Amino acid sequence: MKVIIMGCGRVGSTLAHQLSVEGHDVCVLDRDPDTRESLPANYTGEFIVGNGYNRGVLERAGIASAAAFVAVTSGDNTNIVGARIAKEDYRVPQVVARIYDPRRADIYRDLGIPTVASVRWTTNRIRQMLSHRYVNPDVSFGNGDTLLVRETLPAWLAGR
Repeated sequence: MKVIIMGCGRVGSTLAHQLSVEGHDVCVLDRDPDTRESLPANYTGEFIVGNGYNRGVLERAGIASAAAFVAVTSGDNTNIVGARIAKEDYRVPQVVARIYDPRRADIYRDLGIPTVASVRWTTNRIRQMLSHRYVNPDVSFGNGDTLLVRETLPAWLAGR
């Protein structure tokens, strides 16, 4: 899968490395050339210096054939502009944007751009850990609002 990641901070560089190890064709975009150093030495993907919403940069990155675009810069506005261009102008099938402001995340989700609202997810996860410390969810949905929990039934409850 061809994946373009806009932003080479902690999240972007970790995701880029994991996806490239899995064999995906990854290209990271960042305005700061020094962020290239946050990628491991064995990173096999591309790194392009430039704005992730600049059409020339996106086309150099191969957005025309991209299966996914991930916007994980430190700015909500930058992430949403990049995500909307990828989705609406280039018709990238999978587009995800990290958004810090939970109110904005709802707006963009309503526009059809899936978001990861890290503030909301983190607060929900901490609240869940405090309230249900013995519950260990397998998966969470809807920014942590719904949890899939797997639990072993005690023998005396089986069949009831």
